[in-house]
Amino acid sequence: MSERDARPLWHGRFAEGPAGDMLAFTSSLGVDRRLAADDIAGSRAHVAMLDRVGLLTHEEAGAVMTALDAVEKELADGAFEFAPTDEDIHTAVERRVTELAGAAGAKLHTGRSRNDQVALDLRLFLRREGSAVAVAVHDLQEVLVRRATDAGEAYLPGYTHLQRAQPVLLAHHLLAHFWAFARDVDRWRDTLERADVSPLGAGALAGSSLPLDPDSVARELGFSRRFENSLDAVSDRDFVAEALFVAALTQTHLSRLGEEIVLWSSDEFGFVHLADAYSTGSSMLPQKKNPDIAELARGGAGRVIGDLTGVLATLKGLPLAYNRDLQGDKEPLFDALDTCLGALRAVTGLVDSVEFDTARMQEAADGAATAATDLAELLVHRGVPFREAHAAVGTLVRQAAERGIALEELVMTDPRLGPEALAVLEPGEAVRRRTTPGGAGPEPVRHQLAAARARLDDQRPWLDCA
Repeated sequence: MSERDARPLWHGRFAEGPAGDMLAFTSSLGVDRRLAADDIAGSRAHVAMLDRVGLLTHEEAGAVMTALDAVEKELADGAFEFAPTDEDIHTAVERRVTELAGAAGAKLHTGRSRNDQVALDLRLFLRREGSAVAVAVHDLQEVLVRRATDAGEAYLPGYTHLQRAQPVLLAHHLLAHFWAFARDVDRWRDTLERADVSPLGAGALAGSSLPLDPDSVARELGFSRRFENSLDAVSDRDFVAEALFVAALTQTHLSRLGEEIVLWSSDEFGFVHLADAYSTGSSMLPQKKNPDIAELARGGAGRVIGDLTGVLATLKGLPLAYNRDLQGDKEPLFDALDTCLGALRAVTGLVDSVEFDTARMQEAADGAATAATDLAELLVHRGVPFREAHAAVGTLVRQAAERGIALEELVMTDPRLGPEALAVLEPGEAVRRRTTPGGAGPEPVRHQLAAARARLDDQRPWLDCA
């Protein structure tokens, strides 16, 4: 490599070369080399456009395309040699193309700035990796629907304030997580559609006097449209912030599911037994089987939320157009998508393999107190105002606890309830009485399962082409 080749792309304005510590501080190559494939794809589309509009001859375009192919192969094979002056992956690719294609390679950057180039690369990356996350969410939804179907009419306590409230079908509980993840798929779709804009052609900030054709570049790269405002095109990172928000919320939903698995797998709950393949042991305690996947999914939420808040804090103080602060947009995006995708795949395997102890669940749900609302509703059926019925049953529950006797004894002797009310307290009866749409009983859950399967069917066409 010649001394000329080793100079930075912006050397013309400067009488002396950059200081080593300055290059070390400003370099982003350690992070953005992950965008190499996207950078090469964008460069190919750019070269093809330069050829069409006459800014490159066919021979020059062919030489640059051949050089791009060679660079792609070198990067894939690990044979690519980075130079000390390669500030980022864009610089490195262009330098190597110029080495291989000579004067034609020096025309690669015609009409293009790293400002619109990096915005393009990041959108290409998000389109691919964000879609992979959405597919992984869908895969988890499929497992939740299958486990809900297999659960049949098994039930467990539903909780508020982590206190037993009312029995619910296990299928209903699993589907509650399904619908949260369904909203995540909707948000990923919405976010990726808004990110589906090509910024190439905006230049550094103001476009170009050259006869560029950004619309054809957008079409060639599969974007639905090009930018409308060059200032906005190079400074916009809304798509990064939105993706980080959706990743943070997806990870939060994983965290909530993970928290329940942590609780349910404890001896105190005993509702689930973890598969060996999806749990870990202790280096000191021989008896342990730990829900590490659930805990790491829970812990990942804080990390991804941090990625989001860091980017928002960066964006909130930036004037138009491009500022070097935006170099910090890639690492949190990469981290958030990696964290979310890894957690989704692991939690999917965990949920798919976990064994539900339905006998333990049902035993916990069959306490008479969990049917207290049904006793109050029985009185409502008999014409008692709900507040009066609520107070009457609440008094019976308190008296049973204070006197250390079964609630059934007080219900049987209470003149407003009587022996016929005991049927409400039979095991499983409370959950069977949940009949309203969207409720936790067998009939509404059958409808809910059908709706969940229909939602999966609705999602598939978009995910297949995402």
